[in-house]
Amino acid sequence: MSSKMTRLVFSLNKRQLVNSIACTRNLSTSRFFLAPQFLESADEAVSDIGSGSKLLVGGFGLCGIPENLIAGLLRTKVNNLTVVSNNAGVDNFGLGLLLQQKQIKRMISSYVGENAEFERQYLQGELEVELTPQGTLAERIRAGGAGIPAFFTPTAYGTLVHEGGSPIKYSKDGTIDIHSMPREERIFNGRNFIMEEGITGDFALVKAWKADKAGNLIFRKTANNFNHPMAKAAKITIAEVEEIVEIGEIPPDQVHIPSIYVQKVIQGPSYEKRIERVILAKSDAGDKELSPAAKMREKIVRRAACEFQDGMYANLGIGMPMLASNFIPPSMTVHLQSENGILGLGPFPTKEEVDPDLINAGKQTVTAIPGSSYFSSDESFAMIRGGHVDLTILGAMQVSQSGDLANWMIPGKMVKGMGGAMDLVAVADTKVVVAMEHTAKGGKHKILENCSLPLTGMKCVDMVITEMGVFELQEGELVLTEIDPDTSLDSVRAATGCSFKVADNLKQMSQL
Repeated sequence: MSSKMTRLVFSLNKRQLVNSIACTRNLSTSRFFLAPQFLESADEAVSDIGSGSKLLVGGFGLCGIPENLIAGLLRTKVNNLTVVSNNAGVDNFGLGLLLQQKQIKRMISSYVGENAEFERQYLQGELEVELTPQGTLAERIRAGGAGIPAFFTPTAYGTLVHEGGSPIKYSKDGTIDIHSMPREERIFNGRNFIMEEGITGDFALVKAWKADKAGNLIFRKTANNFNHPMAKAAKITIAEVEEIVEIGEIPPDQVHIPSIYVQKVIQGPSYEKRIERVILAKSDAGDKELSPAAKMREKIVRRAACEFQDGMYANLGIGMPMLASNFIPPSMTVHLQSENGILGLGPFPTKEEVDPDLINAGKQTVTAIPGSSYFSSDESFAMIRGGHVDLTILGAMQVSQSGDLANWMIPGKMVKGMGGAMDLVAVADTKVVVAMEHTAKGGKHKILENCSLPLTGMKCVDMVITEMGVFELQEGELVLTEIDPDTSLDSVRAATGCSFKVADNLKQMSQL
């Protein structure tokens, strides 16, 4: 081969090598073509969302909701939407506004809560609602984003979720038009499980604190919640953020959502950040005289607080159970976990400490103690389902003689949703304590031979605390182990809708 030809071949090979290197370099920056679009407005960001779309919408209550993107959907007036969200905001804010405009056909949620319009549309047959346990919902979304089509969980075994028949859509006459289908069941290591399918969506609308210019996201405090798993489970994820920062300002090891999951980003022009329940720390301006009803509830709460042990991890339900934390002795450390993504709940804040990004599962303002941590909803229920929470205290509508629990709906009349209760009571290693008034209005029995309302869990209750005494489930039998000193045994029997044993060493009801 001539030297001229050699130089030509070398020149050609060199060009090919340079092109190859350029291509290789482009591979490392190929996200340039698929990188998140940074758009100017919410309207532009949601412009591709059409009627009939399936949306995953982040937030918990009103904490961490994508309020600007929701406002954009209100203006587009798309309808027949299927919306996956833990709840639907309130009547006049958040997803509640889309409900008001009849833009949503089906909600897949765990909790109706205090959204009266949500409840009204559901009970009147105007809205399809697929109620799903909160931890199952979080895991279904996480699984969908991870490419896992289905998984088995102990949550909701023996309930309507498992057996089918839960009303998804009512007819105008109050009969069930669409009901849920039964779940496949299986036994692993002697325990019962049901199969749940992963959830994905066409679009995810999430709210983050910051995005860098590469599209990485970071959340703030309990505004992480459902935003984290939802950002990973949709074909198109649209993130609205409070601040856009330069690349590098979010350290790589502190990124919550890598840019690979994010397709569109907007910076919200403003945030209202409504708080559903602003609860402030009480001043020491003298003790207010308690009403008889309040004294009765405090008696229950003080007894429930006796179940705390130093160093334990506990989850407290809304209402009376949460009040038990007020009576934790100063010498004792109890780590309070909340389903919406915090470990280390502190007391209610002062007015100056109120933070809309820091709430508990009851949507109340809270603080966090030193050493606390924040995390996503799917992480929260991994802690719960994995048996890492020692104690859960929650309320009930009914408890059966064998320890069944019902606390989430009255078919056709009232539905609040199960929230995280089904997950909390399904764990073999967690002690389940019910704190409730002994009877309902009019003296109607709440402790029964069998629950007449849809179950939250089967044979899951370990202890029932009422103003009249304490019952424990011992070897499958309901046993009265403590009695209030102002109550007679005959009164307890009359107020209880089933037979029970009396402990040989019946004690006076303890109080903290």
